[in-house]
Amino acid sequence: MRPPELINPKMHDGSRNFLLLPANSGYLKVLTHIFLLWGAFPTFFITDGIEAWIDFRFKGHKFTINDQFGDYWFFVTDPHCPEPILQKVALHFSRKLK
Repeated sequence: MRPPELINPKMHDGSRNFLLLPANSGYLKVLTHIFLLWGAFPTFFITDGIEAWIDFRFKGHKFTINDQFGDYWFFVTDPHCPEPILQKVALHFSRKLK
């Protein structure tokens, strides 16, 4: 499987939105998939039953996943996070959430 194309919008807080994936799976499944990304660990999870925010750390970087408008939006706090790390996260979740 080819890695998904990364995007580069910068958010008001300085983070980078680097990936959008269709929200075909529930947020609990997304949370579970963090444990399957070797070296990643969740740090925060909150939901109102409709929308969820999931934070995790991987390779020294902080990531956030949020479900909005029918997609999972992936953010990295450091907009200068190396592309190979972003590609690894993107490929992992694109495979798991197909």
